[in-house]
Amino acid sequence: IEQPTFPKITEMCVKMIRRVNDEEGIKKLVNETFQKLWFTPTLHHDKEAMTRKILNITDVVAACRDTGYDWFEQLLQNLLKSEEDASYKPVKKACTQLVDNLVEHILKYEESLSESDNKGVNSGRLVACITTLFLFSKIRPQLMVKHAMTMQPYLTTKCSTQNDFMVICNVAKILELVVPLMEHPSETFLATIEEDLMKLIIKYGMTVVQHCVSCLGAVVNKVTQNYKFVWACFNRYYGALSKLKSQHQEDPNSTILTANKPALLRSLFTVGALCRHFDFDQEDFKGNSKVNIKDKVLELLMYFTKHSDEEVQTKAIIGLGFAFIQHPSLMFEQEVKTLYNSILSDKNCSVNLKIQVLKNLQTYLQEEDTRMQQADRDWKKVAKQEDLKEMGDISSGMSSSIMQLYLKQVLEAFFHNQSSVRHFALNVIALTLNQGLIHPVQCVPYLIAMGTDPEPSMRNKADQQLVEIDKKYAGFIHMKAVAGMKMSYQVQQAINTCPQDPVRGFRHDESSNALCSHLYSMIRGNRQHRRAFLISLLNLFDDTAKTEVNMLLYIADNLACFPYQTQEEPLFIMHHIDITLSVSGSNLLQSFKESMVKDKKKERKPSSDEETESDSNSGSESKSEEEASKPRRLRKRVNSDSDSDEENDIHAVMKCLPENSAPLIEFANVSQGILLLLMLKQHLKNLCGFSDSKIQKYSPSESAKVYDKAINRKTGVHFHPKQTLDFLRSDMANSKITEEVKRSIVKQYLDFKLLMEHLDPDEEEEDGEVSASTNARNKAITSLLGGGSPKNNAAETEDDESDGEDRGGGTSGVRRR
Repeated sequence: IEQPTFPKITEMCVKMIRRVNDEEGIKKLVNETFQKLWFTPTLHHDKEAMTRKILNITDVVAACRDTGYDWFEQLLQNLLKSEEDASYKPVKKACTQLVDNLVEHILKYEESLSESDNKGVNSGRLVACITTLFLFSKIRPQLMVKHAMTMQPYLTTKCSTQNDFMVICNVAKILELVVPLMEHPSETFLATIEEDLMKLIIKYGMTVVQHCVSCLGAVVNKVTQNYKFVWACFNRYYGALSKLKSQHQEDPNSTILTANKPALLRSLFTVGALCRHFDFDQEDFKGNSKVNIKDKVLELLMYFTKHSDEEVQTKAIIGLGFAFIQHPSLMFEQEVKTLYNSILSDKNCSVNLKIQVLKNLQTYLQEEDTRMQQADRDWKKVAKQEDLKEMGDISSGMSSSIMQLYLKQVLEAFFHNQSSVRHFALNVIALTLNQGLIHPVQCVPYLIAMGTDPEPSMRNKADQQLVEIDKKYAGFIHMKAVAGMKMSYQVQQAINTCPQDPVRGFRHDESSNALCSHLYSMIRGNRQHRRAFLISLLNLFDDTAKTEVNMLLYIADNLACFPYQTQEEPLFIMHHIDITLSVSGSNLLQSFKESMVKDKKKERKPSSDEETESDSNSGSESKSEEEASKPRRLRKRVNSDSDSDEENDIHAVMKCLPENSAPLIEFANVSQGILLLLMLKQHLKNLCGFSDSKIQKYSPSESAKVYDKAINRKTGVHFHPKQTLDFLRSDMANSKITEEVKRSIVKQYLDFKLLMEHLDPDEEEEDGEVSASTNARNKAITSLLGGGSPKNNAAETEDDESDGEDRGGGTSGVRRR
């Protein structure tokens, strides 16, 4: 306002105007700013100010060409609504001035265009002006009524560039909104529009055809009733399709068909587009004929969906989508259900066809939404005289039934590796939920899963839907949280481009946030819900749950990286890890013990799955790795008094192993859960800097306030369960077990057995004995998790530990701790 010639004004306006839907304070500020800048009436003699204003608006519209114009519509609606009941209406007056001057501007540009050689710059400005006029028409079509005659000649623009097509499409959209509002328009004017539109429909591509048929629909249905004109056009394309169908039936490989492919594509699209805007089963069109046009069209289009050429299939599906907008009941036909559902659920089906089916559903829902809003506005006008009946009940019932038919397949499309398929599936679900067509609870797990999508726009949209559901139905999110976590793992599996790499549960960026952090932040506020959710996740690690190892890794990643805020949260997890360890650990030891062959020495040598697994991992990955890890263990043994005993133990247990290695592999698998829990506990301990005694003293039944302090997170502490990653990468579960691997399993078992014996050090004992017990436990953990010498373990500081972990890139530091 102060410096209207400043070069960055457009950029500033673009950034401000996009905040038009922010919280109330910002929204109010944006509205006030633009009311001053654009929507305050200008003095009639100040032509320069008016020109500046128009250039500014059209620059902003041009700058937003790729991001959409929702903000402009929202801004205009807000401003016009705010003065609805006022006697003085400055915004309305300013809009009238702007529209009149924009039209004047366009005419001047036309003159300068004919004289100038530099058409590119000017035609860009022309597009921006006409787009701006369309945006005004969309909110207040009355403003453009007196200019309709001026706009009509632009339908005859010669199309050579993208900008020319933009001009035609926008003019068609303006006339569609404005012509029905004109009082007594001249016959010649209307006839000229109809002819211009028909020429464009016959001559140009999809976008132009779509907008021109839509405009023709408004003109013919609401004003001229010139049905014969449209009927002739429909018959032209319908006849061509019927002919092409019979030719294809006679000889699918005929060369005539190849030559006629462009005509076939155009006919499929145009027949669909005409059926979207005209109901050809009305007597006005077909006269006394008893033929059911919509069924005939359905039959024709369905025939071409089975064509061998994918491009033909796509156009046929687009045509069907158009026809279903006029006749939604066709979507209940068995052949349509089979077609849509098979395309959506077939893993090998083309991505383009999947996207087109989802787009069809999306367009249908958007049209329904627009129609319902219009019905709602019409109802408000007559509501006072009418009996309060439910308006639009039948149609919303219809769209609800339709969405119930296709809902499952649309939701399953979330598990597709192409982001465009997931994008359209999410749009359809968002529209369905916003219109209240289905019960939201069935979508919750899928939305939680989509909240882990790598693309921020999709994550935010899914999270937004969850927030809306949570506002209306408290408890739904918590109820489906675990199912949602499992489903998010399936989405990540589908997206995972490298099947050899295990699926991880945190973002691979500098934030390292848990993929399900938004879900946790929604649940964490309610203590009861949070605890139930965490316990359910930890229960998946139980040996009886039989959860696959990669899913356990995914859940452990999430538990390691959730946005905990108070000390109570990680302490609660660690408390329950201890409980799970003591139960599952004993079961593991017992079952391994039972699988061993009877032998004199056997009594003292049970063996744990956990050991099995983690050592098997390293073993099966490569012999050299096995060798590398041995010296570490040997070093450890040198420090230990019972070195020779341990050697004897390993030897004795080895002798008792059964011939069949299946139990070994089974235990290796099951033990991963316990290893991950051990690792998770060590990680949380490092991350939050808790001492053993603090963890030991914690009791979940204490009042919440005791542990309500904020967490002081350490930086540079990463969750890296090396044993499990090795196990998954080496595909241990399906590989052959060598003597080396068996030996490492047994070694791991003995460490594990030692850990189980010292899991709960008794605090009543004398100081010396406590430290001996703790020492034994730390030694076992270190060895199990592949750490260094236990001697360093007790003395090492937390900082050293984190550094060690970073340096080694492995779990050793965390485990040692």
